[in-house]
Amino acid sequence: MRHLSRQQLTELLSAPVFHMIGETADRLGVECYLVGGYVRDLFLERPSKDIDCLVVGSGIAVAQTLCKRLGSDAHISVFRNFGTAQVKWRDQEVEFVGARRESYNRGSRKPVVENGTLEDDLDRRDFTINALAICLNQARFGKLIDRFSGLLDMEDRLLATPLDPDVTFSDDPLRMMRCVRFASQLRFQIEEETQQSLTRNAQRIAIISQERITDELNKILLSSSPSIGFVEMNRCGLLPLILPELSALEGVETRNGRAHKDNFYHTLEVVDNIARLSDNLWLRWAALLHDIGKPKSKRWEPLAGWTFHNHNYIGSRMVPEIFHRLKLPIDERMKYVQRLVDLHMRPITMADSEVTDSAVRRLLFEAGPDIDDLMTLCEADITSKNQQKKQRFLDNFQLVRQKLADLQARDNYRTWKNPVTGEEIMEALHLPPCAAVGQLKQAVKDAIWESQIPNDHDAAFAFMLQKAHEMGLADEQRQD
Repeated sequence: MRHLSRQQLTELLSAPVFHMIGETADRLGVECYLVGGYVRDLFLERPSKDIDCLVVGSGIAVAQTLCKRLGSDAHISVFRNFGTAQVKWRDQEVEFVGARRESYNRGSRKPVVENGTLEDDLDRRDFTINALAICLNQARFGKLIDRFSGLLDMEDRLLATPLDPDVTFSDDPLRMMRCVRFASQLRFQIEEETQQSLTRNAQRIAIISQERITDELNKILLSSSPSIGFVEMNRCGLLPLILPELSALEGVETRNGRAHKDNFYHTLEVVDNIARLSDNLWLRWAALLHDIGKPKSKRWEPLAGWTFHNHNYIGSRMVPEIFHRLKLPIDERMKYVQRLVDLHMRPITMADSEVTDSAVRRLLFEAGPDIDDLMTLCEADITSKNQQKKQRFLDNFQLVRQKLADLQARDNYRTWKNPVTGEEIMEALHLPPCAAVGQLKQAVKDAIWESQIPNDHDAAFAFMLQKAHEMGLADEQRQD
């Protein structure tokens, strides 16, 4: 965090739009302030495009007057039901709202809204670091208003509410999700009283729509350290309510002196590893869900110890229900996550043994265009504290990657099609559409995967005829 004087703030707000807003407010005889995340991010030196202006009076009137002054390049959208307006000018978007005082009914997060003062509006803000305001009126341009010591909390890297946190979170429970999201995005700690209030009010999340909750989940996943948000959600009791399959991974069980790792913290380590490598939201979802099948598959075997056989398959079957419940997209993005969860053990198994061409071919066929993301997930999944073991796996992954590249270059498996079509099989053997046709096509595919025959039409067709003979299909045709 940097310390900024009024003069420095004035210099940072030297863009013409800020002075034009202030001059417009002066003409209309109202106070106008820059508020919220934009002000916070000036001090944290973070890029921010969300420019929010608070008007002690009609925000819509200021926006309309400003838009006329900016000319044909400016466009305005007015939302009278919410008392807000948005002005777009060149590459900037500015949101205007009138100062408000709010009161809530316990059964809803929709407040009763009245006109208010600057103080009323800052009182209703979610966190002290978001309750800062900078005056844009020309006589006081650049003057900072910090009613709740937000700068001190920013310096201490703390998240705290301006007023009683029980009131803040009970009035609008979505603020609990915003709290853990800011903890992840800013790497701030949650102040102790605020943390205790999260736990007391966790059940209030039930009145929030799933779409809004999931929007916050996605923002947490896209932060630089997603693990912070999910640890905080689990700690206060939000995670078991929102994503119980993930919360169920927490804990270590020991039997006969043998314990398995805590799969919850392992999963979050994998997610953080992915966050350092990719901004792909759906790859991060795959990392978050890759081990969710472990609680259902966990078994104790006297000789092997703790096992999680087929947890990848079980987890992949759980993905559609989770996506449906969380109102995530039920389309190719879901199938992508499902595919990565299902296949994530395959490269790891290969890296722990001899890397054969046939195994790599099978992986290429099944992963298709997602092969690179799958390899990234699997490498992120190696979280062993045994550095020698970890390095061995990572070295073997390089062999897998090299074989993948070699086979892709040689055989073009990304666009591979079976050399023998079902129509050819039916014509050659005088068969109607039936299960035998599919069995023969699969036999050809398997033979190519296992390098038993070349990947070309003549060899594949000859193999198909031989396989048909072994199945008695060719003999039946001769008898006919």
